[in-house]
Amino acid sequence: MKYNAIVVGGGIAGLTATAYLAKSNKNVLLIEKNEKCGGLVNSFVKDGFTFDGGIRDLENVGIIIPMIRDLGIELNLIKSIVSIGIEDQVIKIESKDNIEDYKNLLIRLFPDKTCEINKAIKLIKEITEEMEVLYKFDNPMFLNLKSNLSESFKHIPWLFRFLKTLYKMNSLKMPVEGYLEKIVKDQSLRDMITQHFFKATPTFFALGYFYLYTDYFYPEGGIGVLSEKIEQKAIENGANIITERKVTKVIPSQNLVIDSLGNEFYYDKLIWAADLKTLYKIMDLSGLDKREKELIEHEKTKILEGHGSDSVFTIFLGVDLDPTFFKNIHTGHFFYTPERKGLTNLYKEDSIENLRNSAPFDKRKVFEWLEKFCELTTYEIFIPALRDPNLAPPHKTGLIIGFLFDYRLTKRIYEQGYYDEFKDFITNKVIDVLTRSIYKDLKDKILFSFSATPLTIEEYVGSNEGSIIGWSFEEPQPVESNMLFVMNSVKTPIKNVFKAGQWVYSPAGVPMSILTGRLAAKLAFGA
Repeated sequence: MKYNAIVVGGGIAGLTATAYLAKSNKNVLLIEKNEKCGGLVNSFVKDGFTFDGGIRDLENVGIIIPMIRDLGIELNLIKSIVSIGIEDQVIKIESKDNIEDYKNLLIRLFPDKTCEINKAIKLIKEITEEMEVLYKFDNPMFLNLKSNLSESFKHIPWLFRFLKTLYKMNSLKMPVEGYLEKIVKDQSLRDMITQHFFKATPTFFALGYFYLYTDYFYPEGGIGVLSEKIEQKAIENGANIITERKVTKVIPSQNLVIDSLGNEFYYDKLIWAADLKTLYKIMDLSGLDKREKELIEHEKTKILEGHGSDSVFTIFLGVDLDPTFFKNIHTGHFFYTPERKGLTNLYKEDSIENLRNSAPFDKRKVFEWLEKFCELTTYEIFIPALRDPNLAPPHKTGLIIGFLFDYRLTKRIYEQGYYDEFKDFITNKVIDVLTRSIYKDLKDKILFSFSATPLTIEEYVGSNEGSIIGWSFEEPQPVESNMLFVMNSVKTPIKNVFKAGQWVYSPAGVPMSILTGRLAAKLAFGA
């Protein structure tokens, strides 16, 4: 069969592209390898508890809500308030004014470092103001500016400030750990500010997160409802969607994709919204001329040499405690660090690289390191029922406890045959740490527990190295990273093939995946 457009990958980028192509009356086919679409934007139910399987909160940043409106989707959105806690100190972040509360929290923990804290807070406030400029207005890609001149005129004065902010953003691309070292000499204090970010996150985005904390929202019914609504809208507008089917070959010279059952589908345009390495691994270059092959091979080398960012280890708990137990401590989205010491000194004692590359593998040493890690890391804790009470049985609570974790160390443990033991060890240790520090009696109230590792993410989503935000910041990214040239991010050296999702721009996330899905659908047909 032949389609105007084929979209490969039914995550949020692929769904967005499909919905917009269908809206513009294109004959479009979406092919998804899993049983249902959504990718990392999914929810599932266990024993009456609703859990979010990948992304657990959404930041609008002028993209998601305008997209919902533009597609005509009806969706109830709940404001999601973030809390930050270190040891027994907890604050809420409801506006940028709460940056002062954060400063006071740090001063209480590090009273002899007031001068360094003031310098860091000054920088955070400055970048927060710039972030507000960056995301103040709805993204024009989701607006009909031609028919709404008043909206167009509002963007003119903002545009000059926006360009100035982009300049500032590009000047603060260096890793936050190194930049902050210039003004904060105390290692533990730096860790408290930075260790819940992905390694080497650009300074502008890391220290601008206080704006994003105030921009979070949660769909009523769970994160997965967003994916379901976009899928429904795409189908309403005539999109064809095939699930439980992998694409095993792409032949650009014939505008042809072949799926895991051997079915052949021809396209005018192809949008690849799945793992980018997979595209280049399965591509058949026969029939292309020499120059085309050279360009594709050059791009392929860059992509295949790249590494994904940190992944995430997640623990899911069903707990026999009323949600008010947790509400009295924090909000439904909680960053919590049990000890103020920080992780850097642990990394100095034994680096992750040494642990995963040791020959022979030293199980005792690795598990001792993991025990210390669980004491010192920062946890991102989500409680769906504190946003939507219907997401847990009466007087019970579901907890999602996540923290950054290394994919390659996880894989080495798996290869050595200790994977199940590793998951149980981490789960039990984290429960012990949280029971001792912030949730008294938690351990005795657990109804069930299970976990997901970086390998789980890689297997389910198909995301290379279990990454949830695309490329690592620790090395040059093989894709576009300048917002001024975001249009280029969806282009490929392959004729009639476009790309979208977390692997096409850095830094990535749900909003950027949605934006690149929209851009790919628009550019594919010359708009």
